[in-house]
Amino acid sequence: MNGLRHYLLALQFFTRVPVTGRLAQWVGFSPAMLRASAAHFPGVGWLVGGVGALVFVAAQWGLPGAAGALAAALLSTAATVYVTGAFHEDGLADVADGLGGSADRARSLEIMKDSRIGAFGAIALVLTLGLKVALLAVLAGQGAFAAAGAIVAAHVLSRFAPLWLIRTLPHVGDAGTSKSKPLADAIGGGALLVGLLWSLPAAAGLFMLHGGARTVAVLAACALAAWWMARLLRRRLQGFTGDGLGATQQLCELAIYLALAWQA
Repeated sequence: MNGLRHYLLALQFFTRVPVTGRLAQWVGFSPAMLRASAAHFPGVGWLVGGVGALVFVAAQWGLPGAAGALAAALLSTAATVYVTGAFHEDGLADVADGLGGSADRARSLEIMKDSRIGAFGAIALVLTLGLKVALLAVLAGQGAFAAAGAIVAAHVLSRFAPLWLIRTLPHVGDAGTSKSKPLADAIGGGALLVGLLWSLPAAAGLFMLHGGARTVAVLAACALAAWWMARLLRRRLQGFTGDGLGATQQLCELAIYLALAWQA
């Protein structure tokens, strides 16, 4: 029951899924529970990716041709953005504005707390969302269900990477106002194990749909993107923020699509 509570709390925190009324009372809330719910971040990816995959398959069924594939990719991406409330895209934009707007650590953190979007954030969003849509349209050429499986796997596996950042980097956000304040304490090995258990079926699905070599390439691309983000955040900020976690998820999701679409 605690695991279910933690999962529902993760849905409440990371998505628009309504966990309200008596259900919310049953779930409860505390900073410790929210910290524990981070272990279910990849589990949230199953729901978000599932929504995106269903929209993609439905759109592909009714919209044939190359233009239909592009429209399906756009509708699928829009659906996942809606389900999450653009939570991670917002983090990506803030990180781009902060790191692009100043070389000074304190100033970068200050910019990242500003709710207004700047030129660097806007450019990062346009390029990232545009590339996602384009890569999904390419994946449509492998078949609607193969592409749908890629969408689910990308949303699950990309949400395991932030757990590694929480585990290995210190939290450097403003403890008084940060949305990631409950995650400031490093999560334990048990939480990483729970996240891994959520992620393994997604990797197995990729193996069945795309084969062993492609699955290894996907995992390597995701790990490389996560390592690069961790290195960047450590060098520029000396730790992670909630925005940094969101940016990491976005970059890893993009890396997975690229690895799947790439024709060697």
